[in-house]
Amino acid sequence: MIVGALRQTGRLFALAAEVGRAVFRRPFQFREFVEQFWFVASVTILPAALVSIPFGAVIALQVGSLTQQLGAQSFTGGASVLAVVQQASPLIVALLIAGAAGSAICADLGSRTIREELDAMEVMGVSPVQRLVVPRVLATMAVAVLLNGLVSVVGTLGGYFFNVILQGGTPGAYLSSFSALAQPADLYVSELKALVFGFIAGIVAAHRGLNPRGGPKGVGDAVNQSVVITFLLLFFVNMVMTAVYLQIVPPKGG
Repeated sequence: MIVGALRQTGRLFALAAEVGRAVFRRPFQFREFVEQFWFVASVTILPAALVSIPFGAVIALQVGSLTQQLGAQSFTGGASVLAVVQQASPLIVALLIAGAAGSAICADLGSRTIREELDAMEVMGVSPVQRLVVPRVLATMAVAVLLNGLVSVVGTLGGYFFNVILQGGTPGAYLSSFSALAQPADLYVSELKALVFGFIAGIVAAHRGLNPRGGPKGVGDAVNQSVVITFLLLFFVNMVMTAVYLQIVPPKGG
């Protein structure tokens, strides 16, 4: 069991390296990239916007309640916005891309694999990784970065509304605390997280789609496995990136 897990991990890293090399190989499948970009965006934009509103509201309400107990209501805006931008936004984007787009990518590649389409492509001298996997991985990365900005804005506006309307906060204090605590590096690390998470979601979905077992039932199992594996990797990588960021980048005013 351990040997099998290590073997699958090695294949996953090998696929990631192969995708990295194939990105710079010509010809680039631009049409496939545009189609996949549009598909991933179409299935994630609306759910991301809808999910980010309650996320921002819950964070704002919880942080607002805590700051009231501590007598630091003036920092509610900055703390809640930083939580949304640094943590909630990239995770929301990653989970939606993994659950909606990643599962579809895995199912598509898995069905092609069991129909032996990929074997036929290799016989004709066409690389399935360059032709099918690279455009899909790049599409998930691009959509993740753009979607992260949307979720950050919508989540911040939702937190602002609920803090000012429901908790009696003042708009001026909310905005001033944000400008006092936030810095451009917070947005940069959020976008970097989204980029990395999009890459992980695309690679895991492609890996499981290229290696299904047991016919059509194996494709369904591969889809479930890709979502679960992606979720586990996302939370682990998020922990590592957050710890590194907090060590490297000093807090504003620090």
